[in-house]
Amino acid sequence: MKEDTLKADTSATASSTSATTNTQASVTVTPSSRPLLLERVNLLNLQELSKIPLKELTIRLVKVESGGRQAFIASEIEQKTMPLSSINIKNNATEVIQACKGANINSKFRESYLLPAFSIKPILSNETPIPRNKLNPPTPSIYLESKRDAFSPVLLQFCTDPKNAVTVIRGLAGSLRLNLGLFSTKSLVEANSEHAVEVRTQVQQPADENWNHSGSAQTWPCESSRSHTTIAKYAQYQASSFQESLQVDIVTIPEQKAIGKIIKFGTNIDLSDPKRWKLQLQELLKLPAFMRVSSSANMLSHVGHSILGMNTVQLYMKVPGSRTPGHQENNNFCSVNINIGPGDCEWFAVHEHYWKAISDLCEKHGVDYLTGSWWPVLEDLYCSNIPVYRFIQRPGDLVWINAGTVHWVQAVGWCNNIAWNVGPLNAYQYQLALERFEWNEIKKVKSIVPMIHVSWNVARTIKITDPNTFKMIKHCLLQSIKHIQILRDQLVSVGKKISYQSRVKDEPAYYCNECDVEVFNLLFVTSENSSRKTYVVHCEDCAREHSPSLSGVVVLEQYRINELMNTYDNFTLVRQTLSYTLMN
Repeated sequence: MKEDTLKADTSATASSTSATTNTQASVTVTPSSRPLLLERVNLLNLQELSKIPLKELTIRLVKVESGGRQAFIASEIEQKTMPLSSINIKNNATEVIQACKGANINSKFRESYLLPAFSIKPILSNETPIPRNKLNPPTPSIYLESKRDAFSPVLLQFCTDPKNAVTVIRGLAGSLRLNLGLFSTKSLVEANSEHAVEVRTQVQQPADENWNHSGSAQTWPCESSRSHTTIAKYAQYQASSFQESLQVDIVTIPEQKAIGKIIKFGTNIDLSDPKRWKLQLQELLKLPAFMRVSSSANMLSHVGHSILGMNTVQLYMKVPGSRTPGHQENNNFCSVNINIGPGDCEWFAVHEHYWKAISDLCEKHGVDYLTGSWWPVLEDLYCSNIPVYRFIQRPGDLVWINAGTVHWVQAVGWCNNIAWNVGPLNAYQYQLALERFEWNEIKKVKSIVPMIHVSWNVARTIKITDPNTFKMIKHCLLQSIKHIQILRDQLVSVGKKISYQSRVKDEPAYYCNECDVEVFNLLFVTSENSSRKTYVVHCEDCAREHSPSLSGVVVLEQYRINELMNTYDNFTLVRQTLSYTLMN
């Protein structure tokens, strides 16, 4: 969620290379710094990989005997190339490349990274009207009594079951003996009082209401202004707000409604620094592996760099009425949220199946579903046949938001919350992540998770035992190779230089400076400021908008095609022969 910046200093902290909502993607190169990507080549004297496509003639030598003498006859073997439309994940990388070369595609090649035949989403019908009493289904709540319960594989299976939009895990802190006091306002002030806090100024109102400015009608837009402060200053505000409430309670009229009061919500507090927040982050290692900020089975642990608030912890400091508006998580990833207390939070959640219906309601009420701030009017959801889970999260409770679940939250009391995202390596999560990746591209919204980059990293490092997950990832890799090879052949055929620049450790994924689409492997680079030696990355489409012939555009290749071919061929389904648990 941070700026995609190509830094010249390889010792830069995680936050400096993190992806953010800022659309700029530039690199600043200084003479004294060690190069990361672009300074390692002289952009004016690039070594050309190839102007002419490499061709091979396969020869078979046949031994013959005549008159007691041996001889060899050279026989050309006819190369049979499959049509590109017939290629699937059962074909090896060589066959894929040959099919791409044989296709001779001259126009822009566009195909989805998803194959509908691999879909594993549950079929939930919303055509039959749902009785009013079933539009508020009970929220699945699991009460843990011991550490053994928390580490049971059954808990993972339940939380990630596509049927379960949300799961409340009660008593988690007690069963794991989590010291949540480390995240209390007092502890935060002691640890880092000057740490930055983003503040959202909001209007306090009941959780199931959202009134317009005049108070004449309920509405969907949920507006707030943004500012910044420090932990110490927000802590003072939080405490004074509580003291004021005690004074008001003495003289308040019972019938009076708390509408219209201006409140401040402290949000997006970054706890990613492992030195500054060492005690807090160590405490979270007590969680089961599938809930942890980092674990081998978490796709977000294979991004290769920090994405603030996703594969790092964020903190929220609240007073009553503080609102997190309606949303799905970035790229539909799962999320973990723990209430530190002392007050409660009220949650609303809707199964992923209904997201498009809610998106349509947002559009109807003049607010953008993906980028806007909105608070659903419950009656509108019920009239649209959309069931809503509604529940209270008490101190020590963990809320597991399953992949794609739409949700919105309001503080009932004074409390802090910590949250982060996780990406379980299952077919449901992977499919929803890729679906949102492609929908974001259509809507011209940045995918905070670089899904093509992540898919290749997972293929290199993880052994997949689930057939559905394997098929989806393999198909994504197949589509990626096709896109790369066809684009590469098109560039070479018109004499465009392609220069190899391998990736280095912790190098972030890249996004187009213009449209924010992920740019994988083939980077179209232009000079932003020649005197300061800064450069920006583009996708092919945006690069050609500036220069149809790509004049002044340098094309960098980060992986040799043989590297990708080897990864593709070596990524195979692993047959599971031994039982295992997720106790580690």
